[in-house]
Amino acid sequence: MGPTGRAGLVTVGAALLAVTSGCSYGGEPCAGVGTVAGVGVMFDSQGYGDLTGASYELCARGKCAKGTLRHERISNLRLPLPHDVDPDRGPVRFEVTPQGGGRPVIDASADAELTFQSDGCGGGDYSTGLAFTKAAGLTTKIPKSLSDAWMKQLRSLATASPDPSAPS
Repeated sequence: MGPTGRAGLVTVGAALLAVTSGCSYGGEPCAGVGTVAGVGVMFDSQGYGDLTGASYELCARGKCAKGTLRHERISNLRLPLPHDVDPDRGPVRFEVTPQGGGRPVIDASADAELTFQSDGCGGGDYSTGLAFTKAAGLTTKIPKSLSDAWMKQLRSLATASPDPSAPS
């Protein structure tokens, strides 16, 4: 094995060690959980027709995430934030513009407070989740019916038969 192959193995080994060791403080090993600072919006596009390819923008704390909606009824959209984000209540803005431009079909805001999610090892991050439905708009409460529909959508994707025409 040449130097390049050994370097690759060392890199993979170091990555595996980092992943399996969890976090630690005070020299004690800690099997903590991963946390991510950010704002998430569970978006139910029901009632808006086909928004496949529409652009979205999610903004909070002076940061924005932009993307394109996929062909799915419920989308889980994320805005990553820095670890040292201010957790105080502040505005979250959500906008969706159909493919091809024009005026947004959704332009909503809500005030949200970030909550601390511990990693179980003395650290953690601030985050929050919101929901958007046509009936309720942008809310800081995710309705159980929406989270149930999201889980059903995930299960259907996980059990879907692979496309026989897809390259293997």
